[in-house]
Amino acid sequence: MIKTVSEWKTEIEPALKSKASELRLMGYHNATSDDVWNCLEEKVWKGDPSKRLYEVVQDIFHLSSNIYMSYLTVNAYQDDDLSASIAALTQDDQEETDE
Repeated sequence: MIKTVSEWKTEIEPALKSKASELRLMGYHNATSDDVWNCLEEKVWKGDPSKRLYEVVQDIFHLSSNIYMSYLTVNAYQDDDLSASIAALTQDDQEETDE
């Protein structure tokens, strides 16, 4: 049976949890099954392709720590940019109220 990867999500939750556990053992202490899922969506699947169950599970277990690290790094930079933007906006608002 072929489904989109998002349709397989509930069936593959044990594989996602297993991969997150493996990543935690490798030193990525905050790895979660949601992180693994989001990484796969962004870096491996790039959307919501149609696949067989065994292909989706294979993608999960073949996710390398390098790809996961790249995903974390990009997200950290995006979060930093967002934090800096928010700080700049709130600082501008504070300066306006001080005047």
